[in-house]
Amino acid sequence: MNLKDFKSETIIEPFRIRSVEPIRFTTMDERKKLLRDAGYNPFLLKAKNVLIDLLTDSGTGALSAAQWSGMIASDESYAGSESFYRFEAAVQDITGFKHVIPTHQGRAAENILFTTIAKKGDVIPNNTHFDTTRAHVEHNGAVALDLVIDEGKQPQTIHPFKGNMNTDKLEAVIKEYGRDKIPAIMLTTTNNSGGGQPVSMENVKEVSSIARKHKIPFYIDACRFAENSWFIRMREKGYEEKTPIEIAKEMFSYADGCTMSAKKDGMSNIGGFLALNDDELAKKSRSLTILTEGFPTYGGMAGYDMEAVAIGLYESLDEGYLRYRIRSTAYLGEKLSNAGISIVQPTGGHAVYIDARQMLPHIPSLQYPAWSLSNALYLTGGIRAVEIGSVMFGLQPDGTEKPAEMELVRLAIPRRVYTQSHVDYLAEAVIHTYHQSDQLKGYKVISEPAVLRHFSARLEPIE
Repeated sequence: MNLKDFKSETIIEPFRIRSVEPIRFTTMDERKKLLRDAGYNPFLLKAKNVLIDLLTDSGTGALSAAQWSGMIASDESYAGSESFYRFEAAVQDITGFKHVIPTHQGRAAENILFTTIAKKGDVIPNNTHFDTTRAHVEHNGAVALDLVIDEGKQPQTIHPFKGNMNTDKLEAVIKEYGRDKIPAIMLTTTNNSGGGQPVSMENVKEVSSIARKHKIPFYIDACRFAENSWFIRMREKGYEEKTPIEIAKEMFSYADGCTMSAKKDGMSNIGGFLALNDDELAKKSRSLTILTEGFPTYGGMAGYDMEAVAIGLYESLDEGYLRYRIRSTAYLGEKLSNAGISIVQPTGGHAVYIDARQMLPHIPSLQYPAWSLSNALYLTGGIRAVEIGSVMFGLQPDGTEKPAEMELVRLAIPRRVYTQSHVDYLAEAVIHTYHQSDQLKGYKVISEPAVLRHFSARLEPIE
């Protein structure tokens, strides 16, 4: 028989489902009351009242059979457990960094790093700091500077690596402030606040070269390093035949260390780490870890968490998984874009970002159009998304407020959780909301904390 090779257009999940979790359907009237009781803040909703939960891809994924097996065989010794050494070996193998300090999640690694290296008057350049990174920089008195390329601030502009740092601006910042005022340069891969956009290997090398020329330490925010590696393979000349792990290892080789939330491309529900080459900095960081997290061989993680991460780091680099992950996110983006909805183009790895400023031009930025759209998606379809706009980034350290550069609603896709039918339902609900977008109203803040207000602020619609 001369059968032709079969290539399906249908996206199928590269896994089988052996355990299911029921989700609850609610009515529009129920959701109106639930949202009002939550102070019109999706973070304050009970998860049981959410149908499709896209608040974050952090820690919300499904574990594999291999991870569950490793967790059952974990070593829960307080100091020097076998689970730590397996965790350490996996991180060292992939990143190449000498010192591995476990933390309960990524923000703890940020806290340890910036508490150790940053002080008042310092400047930390990044392509774009995410919310917790920026908060830890500012909490220690330093200034968080975003130096993403211009295309990274233009949702509709097509560019293969919109997460790249503007290296001319980086050189200018170093010249303006001086090397002594810059304790570190960071690069976020992928660039979460800018639409989950990747950073090219060429840009990683350029930033590294500038950092080494000026003798400034260079760190990678590695939350989505595997997705970034896949984009490099798909889009950057010379990497077409490289495996994701080969690309990841090269990317890390240009840096002096990294922070990592293992709740993303660690494929775990909790955990993170700080990885470093500097012996003295590692010594100081371990001392702070004991104070804030726990003994340096568990650092806020149970042994079974370290086992899950040690296995998950490799699973996130699996070619079949990454092909499915990136393609399924693009599938959602295509459905929304084909319906006329403005999204950040091209779609990123872990999320689709809707341009709320474009969809809701009648709502001023300081009446929070992205927040309004996020709430409307919950009312329409029980979908919980997150605003990345002026509620998240508008409040300044001195208490003033200014519009964010972009007003985005992030639909973050948990790993290995939802099927294509869930995504089809999601697209229908977003498109239905889009067709009624002229009915949406702005919001005002009723109460808020001084830092990271989007997590717990209470708002109400402006009538």
